[in-house]
Amino acid sequence: MATITTIPGAPAEHRGLTHWMERVLKELEHVQKEPEADAVHDLRVAIRRCRSVGAVMQEVDPDPAWREMRRVPRKLFRRLGELRDAQVMDEWVKKLATEDDSVRAQLQTAFAKNEPELRQRALRAAERFDEKAWERLERKLQKRARLVQPGSLAAECLAVERFEEAKELHTKAQRTENSQSWHQLRIGLKRLRYTVESLLPEQYALWSDNLKRLQDLLGEVHDLDVLAAMVREIASPAALDARHAWEETIRRERGQRIDGYRQLTLGKTSIWNDWRHGLPQGKRLGLAAMARLRATARATDAHPRRSAQVARIAVASFDAFRRVHAAPAFGERPMRRVLRAATRLHGVRATQHAGSQQKAALRFLRELPMPPSWTLEEWELLAWTVRYHRGAEPNSDAGAFAKLPEEQQRNVRALAGILRLARGLRKCAVDRCTGMRAEKSVDAVILHVPGLTDSAETAARLAAGKHLLETYLGKALILKPAPKVTNVAALLTQFQEHYEVSATAGTAAASD
Repeated sequence: MATITTIPGAPAEHRGLTHWMERVLKELEHVQKEPEADAVHDLRVAIRRCRSVGAVMQEVDPDPAWREMRRVPRKLFRRLGELRDAQVMDEWVKKLATEDDSVRAQLQTAFAKNEPELRQRALRAAERFDEKAWERLERKLQKRARLVQPGSLAAECLAVERFEEAKELHTKAQRTENSQSWHQLRIGLKRLRYTVESLLPEQYALWSDNLKRLQDLLGEVHDLDVLAAMVREIASPAALDARHAWEETIRRERGQRIDGYRQLTLGKTSIWNDWRHGLPQGKRLGLAAMARLRATARATDAHPRRSAQVARIAVASFDAFRRVHAAPAFGERPMRRVLRAATRLHGVRATQHAGSQQKAALRFLRELPMPPSWTLEEWELLAWTVRYHRGAEPNSDAGAFAKLPEEQQRNVRALAGILRLARGLRKCAVDRCTGMRAEKSVDAVILHVPGLTDSAETAARLAAGKHLLETYLGKALILKPAPKVTNVAALLTQFQEHYEVSATAGTAAASD
C-alpha cells in the first residue's frame, strides 16, 4: 500500500487528500498508456480514497465541492471496476483449475471476448476525465479539509461513526452466508480503514495490518462470489459435473476465508474489541460528538463571532434559570447539551436548500448523521430548536410542529426561547455573562443581566425576544440590569458564585 507523502507544516488530513487527488492524475497517465492490471488497480485505489474522504467530510461540511469531487470520477471508477473484475477473475480461474479443465476454457474464452471492449470503455472514460475540474476541486478542498484536523476530537467522532457502521454490518454478516451481506461488510470495512488512515494516523499505524488483512479476506470472498455467478452463467449444460466441481471448489475456498475472518473477529480476542478500545468512549465520546458539530458550525456559519456571543449568553441564561429551578426543562442535563449544540449551529446556512433559512436548517440538520451518544429525541429537539430560534413562533394548532409530542413541544419552546432571548440581549450590547443570576417568584422570573441598559428602547427590543420563553414559563420574564459591584467584599462574593457556577457547568459539559 502506498504511503501518504508529507508536506512539512500541513495538516495530516490535508496532506492525505492532496496526495490522493494528485495520485489520481498520475495513475490516470499510466492507465492511458497501458491499462494493465496493476495500473487499473492503483488508479481505482486512489479514486476510492478520495471518494471515501469526500463521503466523510460531507457529514461535517455541506459544501457542494465534496459531492462534486465524488461525482467527477464516478464513471471512470465504474469502467475501471468492470475491467478490473475481468482481470481478477482471469487470475482466479488460472489459480483454481488446470489448463485442461473445460469450464476454465469456457470462462477464459468469455474473458478474451469481452476484455477488448472493457479496455476500450476504460480508456474512453480515462480520456474524458475532466482533469481541469479535478485540479480546481483539489485547490478548493485543500482548505475545506482543514475543518477536521487529524487526531482531533472531531476526527475521533467521525471514526467512531464509521466503526459503528462497520460493526453493525459485521453483526449482520455473521447471521448469514448471503453474499450481499458480506459484500456490504467489505465496503464498510474499507470506509473505516480509509477514515482512520486519513484522520487518525496514530491509530492507523497500530491497526493498518489487521485492517488490510480483513479487507483482503473479504475482498477474496467477494471475488469468489462473483466467480461463482460467472460459472453459473457461462458454463455449458453439457459440463454439469465440471460445473458442480467448480462450485464445490469455490464454496471451499470461500469458507476458508470466512473462517479466517471469524477467527480474527470473534470472541474476547476480537480485533473489533481492540479497535473499539482505541476510540473515544464515555465522556470523551460526548466531547467528540460536540466537536463534530462545532466543525459543521465553522463550515456553515457566516458570522461565527456573533454566534459565539449568542452562545455564551444563552448558556449563562440557562444556568441562571437552572439554579433557581425556574422550570423543569432547565433541570434536565441532556437539555443543556442540546442547547449548547443549538447555540453552535443556529447560524447554519444550508445553501443547498431553497426557501426559508429556518426551514432549510431543519432539513439540513435532519439529513446529517446523528452524533454518537445522542438519542433520536435529542437530535430532533436540536433541529427544531434551530428551526424556531428566530422568525415566526411555533404553532401548536397546525403544521409539522403540532404533530410533535406535547413534552417535545414544550422543550422546543424552552430552548428556542433561550436562543431568542440571547439574540435579543446581544443586540442590546450585552457582551458579558459574569454575574448573571435569576430570581423566581409566584408571578414572574427575574433575570439580572450584566451590562443591560435600562431604557425604553431596550425594553421594546427585548419584548419580542423574550415572548416565546414567557410562553414556556407560563409567567412574566422580567429583565433587569445586574447591580454593579461597589466594594471588595461584594466582588469576592460575586467571584465565588461565578466560580461555583463555572465548576458545575464544567462538570455538566464534561458529562454531556
